[in-house]
Amino acid sequence: MRAGKMVHVIEIQRASATISPAGTPLQTWAKVATLRAEIVEQGTEEFLRNAGDTSETTLVFRTRHLDGITDEDRVSFDGGAYDIDRLVPIGRRRGLEIRCRLAAP
Repeated sequence: MRAGKMVHVIEIQRASATISPAGTPLQTWAKVATLRAEIVEQGTEEFLRNAGDTSETTLVFRTRHLDGITDEDRVSFDGGAYDIDRLVPIGRRRGLEIRCRLAAP
């Protein structure tokens, strides 16, 4: 894994529940870590679904290994939020490949 290829900055976020002043539960996202990453793969796929033609943006990030990341977390990158689909370890705690898709608004 070469540090020179890790030119992007991503933020790992974790959901936390809070209660609003009105008493309703709110889901907020708290920062877990800020990492340097390399974009390995980026694409947009189109699918035919019940609502018609839809597209899905996917990204694959490669970064240094970090304990505690799960597929319940999300990645914030370039102003967008991406749900984590899959985490693939690289070697023995050497690196991590994070496969994501653009989160629904």
